[in-house]
Amino acid sequence: MSAVQAIAGKHALVTGGGSGVGRATALALAEAGVNVTICGRREEALAEVEKENDRIFAIVADVTDEAEMATLYEKAEAARGPFDIVVANAGMAGSAPAHKTALVDWRRTLDVNLTGAFLTVKPALAGMLARKQGRLVFVASTAGLKGYAYVAPYVAAKHGVVGLMRALAAETAKSGVTVNAVCPGFVETDMLEESVRRIVEKTGRSADDARASLSAINPQGRFIQAEEIAAAVLWLCSDVARSITGQAISVSGGETW
Repeated sequence: MSAVQAIAGKHALVTGGGSGVGRATALALAEAGVNVTICGRREEALAEVEKENDRIFAIVADVTDEAEMATLYEKAEAARGPFDIVVANAGMAGSAPAHKTALVDWRRTLDVNLTGAFLTVKPALAGMLARKQGRLVFVASTAGLKGYAYVAPYVAAKHGVVGLMRALAAETAKSGVTVNAVCPGFVETDMLEESVRRIVEKTGRSADDARASLSAINPQGRFIQAEEIAAAVLWLCSDVARSITGQAISVSGGETW
C-alpha cells in the first residue's frame, strides 16, 4: 500500500471546493479513497463537482460565517465522522493601488482569506488534538511570502495565513497533528482569468499580453496547474509527510523559496 493510499477511508473538508484548486484537491483526495466534504457559496458549482466522484459531498457554507461553519461541521461529521484532514482553500482577490483601496474591500479580503481560514480549521482542532492525529493544510500564495503591487489586502491576508499556520504548527507539534501551507504562484484558474480581465480593463492591453506578463513572473515561464497544487496537498496529507509541519511550501516554478 502506498503512503497516499493509506489515507483511504479518512474524511476531509475542502473549502472553496466548487472550482479551481479546491475542485482539483477534492478530486485528488476522493481518488485516493478519502471521503470529501466540499463547501462554498455557489450551490450549482458545488453540485457539479459532487457529480464527478461518489466520495464527494457538498454543503453550502460561507467560511466567513462562524455559525455556518459550525453547522457544516455538525452535518458533515454526523454523516461521515470527524474530519481527519482540513484544507482551507477558499479565497478571493481584488486589485487597486493601496491609496485607492476602500476599507470595505480591505475588510472583505481579510475576512475571506484570513478569518475564513481560521474559522475553517478552528472547529477541527480540539478533536484532532484529542485523537493525536490530523492534517491541516492552508492554501496560501506566494503573496504570503513576498509582496506584490496593487494587491495590498491580499498580500496582507496571505501573510497572515502563513503566520497562522506557523502558530498552529507550534501549538500542535507534539500532538501528531501537522499544519502546513501550500503557496502557489499564478495558477490557471477562474481567479487568474479575473486578474487578466482587470489588467485588460485598466490598461487596454490585450488578454494575450496580460497573460504573458503574468506567466513571465514564474521563472519557468508558465502558469501552475491546479492539479499540481492538489498533488502537493495530497502529499502533505499522507503518512510519509508526518515530519513536515510549520512549512510554507512554494509551488511557483522558482519564483520564491
